[in-house]
Amino acid sequence: MKRFRQYRETQEIRDRYADVRQPAAADFIYPYFVTEGTGVRREIPSMPGICRFSTDELPADVEELLSLGINKVLLFGVIDEKEKDERGSVGYGAGNIISRAVRAIKNRFPEVVVFTDVCLCEYTSHGHCGLIRGRDVDNDATLPLLAEMAYQHAVAGADFVAPSAMMDGQVQAIRERLENGGLDTKILAYSAKYASAFYGPFRDAAASAPAFGDRKTYQMDFRTKDQGLEEIAADIEEGADWIMVKPAMAYLDILYRASERFPAYPLVAYQVSGEYAMLKNGAARGFFDEERVFAESLTAIRRAGADYIISYYAKDFMKTLKINKT
Repeated sequence: MKRFRQYRETQEIRDRYADVRQPAAADFIYPYFVTEGTGVRREIPSMPGICRFSTDELPADVEELLSLGINKVLLFGVIDEKEKDERGSVGYGAGNIISRAVRAIKNRFPEVVVFTDVCLCEYTSHGHCGLIRGRDVDNDATLPLLAEMAYQHAVAGADFVAPSAMMDGQVQAIRERLENGGLDTKILAYSAKYASAFYGPFRDAAASAPAFGDRKTYQMDFRTKDQGLEEIAADIEEGADWIMVKPAMAYLDILYRASERFPAYPLVAYQVSGEYAMLKNGAARGFFDEERVFAESLTAIRRAGADYIISYYAKDFMKTLKINKT
């Protein structure tokens, strides 16, 4: 009989044999929703503890983030419905809200690594990730708009642009626009992004729900097993520097396979809004211990192979670690 209980008898022994460490501050990328106006710090009802910030309020929260050791942020824009149009033009104009947010952060904290989301869904009146032709997206007509959005973010000082629209060829179009503009900004590709029900709270937070239909014609079918790896390989060929699997918890198998197949490329996993809200609300109702369930879920994401984790819980996680150390 093989005995395993000897590895679990005390906390000290369990720590000694734990071969996957919990995430540290350097592993996290913290998402922010940036909105128009001044003096705005407004909690999002579907995402407890997460707020929309105006650009003047954002640096103060980033300062708190830095005090916890987290130095990487991902920015999403939230604009008024009346500002949206069919082409999402407010998203890629020179004065777009994300470029202003990048400057607000970089002017105060140049050491912060800023990632920016590149997609039309937050800025179009129809709420889809690309231009619409009939009842579907026009893939190729969308590419130059995504490229221009990424370029504007890069000009403002973004360290990484992160195309999430799932348009074929988006990474190549963005790489060419950056190079033609004399910029070497890195690209974090949302390579394996699935059409998931776990995005629900985000669409509330970013006011980006589709006005009709869904996004299944361009985001990946969750029933596929190999397409995600093919998407990643294509993005790498087109010039991606980092790669991503999204969502995280329901796709740990894809995450693991990506880490094994593409070890030379930093791999990011996105613990998305629905995953966060599910655990947060479940803990609030007493179904499980919040600290433990997030520690387990985030460690599982690392165990599957993620080098970095985008998580709305990153700040709370690091606060808990700080408290437990004192």
